[in-house]
Amino acid sequence: MKHLSILLLALVSISCNGTPNQTKTDTENATKNDIKLEEKVVEQQDLSQFKTAYFASGCFWCVEAIYESVTGVKEVVSGYAGGEEQNPSYKEVSYGRTKHAEAVKVYYDPEQVSFFALVQIFFGSHDPTTLNRQGPDKGPQYRSIAFYKNEEEKKIIMDYMNLLVSEKVYAPNEIVTQVEPFKKFWEAEEYHQDFEKRNPEHPYIKSVSIPRLNRFKENFTDYLKEEAKLH
Repeated sequence: MKHLSILLLALVSISCNGTPNQTKTDTENATKNDIKLEEKVVEQQDLSQFKTAYFASGCFWCVEAIYESVTGVKEVVSGYAGGEEQNPSYKEVSYGRTKHAEAVKVYYDPEQVSFFALVQIFFGSHDPTTLNRQGPDKGPQYRSIAFYKNEEEKKIIMDYMNLLVSEKVYAPNEIVTQVEPFKKFWEAEEYHQDFEKRNPEHPYIKSVSIPRLNRFKENFTDYLKEEAKLH
């Protein structure tokens, strides 16, 4: 229960921050017009041996960077989930024209990190009490969702949520996280992948994403990869 103790102490102070008038939608034009992205070298990886988990907790640039810093996580992909529309685009999702949320697909080694730990990280790295909002990002596309692929995963999520409620971690606020069966994940456009790593000087990354990642690192040191502890 060591990690749980750390979490219960840390969650109260964990929340997103940023410039109120700076939204993800604003950054799309900056990305395409003002920032010259380097070509991403995509390694051909066999990820079939790893399990997958899916979460939505605000800006996927932020969430991807958080999970990529975790021991046992092999790869994280930014994308869209939680809606019915086919082949959603960033413009459609970010403007709220679909029912999808920005989400991530986490490839992980269960021998190194459990699904339970990934759920702890999910709740401990964002504010699950803000409805349709995370930091400066507003709208249902930024809502909090924990997806499950089977009844065992659903039980883990629900049990942990109930524990947070019973411990009054967020009292008097209520957890508004949606718990949904996983249906389909749509990979986001190439320029969104590893966005924080590739664009450290981007205004949104500097003011919102990196501070969020650093707060996570401070509270979950035991979960970090060695290289993540050095930055």
